[in-house]
Amino acid sequence: MTRSAVSVSSNIAEGAERDSRIEFVRFLHIAKGSAAELRTQIYIAQRVGLFSSIDKEEFIMELKEISAMLQGLINSIKK
Repeated sequence: MTRSAVSVSSNIAEGAERDSRIEFVRFLHIAKGSAAELRTQIYIAQRVGLFSSIDKEEFIMELKEISAMLQGLINSIKK
């Protein structure tokens, strides 16, 4: 889970340093994929008792918001 979480911000940073909008967008998509991966891991962690339902819902809500922000950034860069 830590690797997925770190991957989100790392891919945003790496993409931002690229000299191409296309590359930046590609890395933003990878970051969104990492966020989705982390959401899946949180669902699993809650099922095996590592998180309460309340914690799970909080984390999932935040990750969905992050994914939406990433999509908004992707859309604005593509224009």
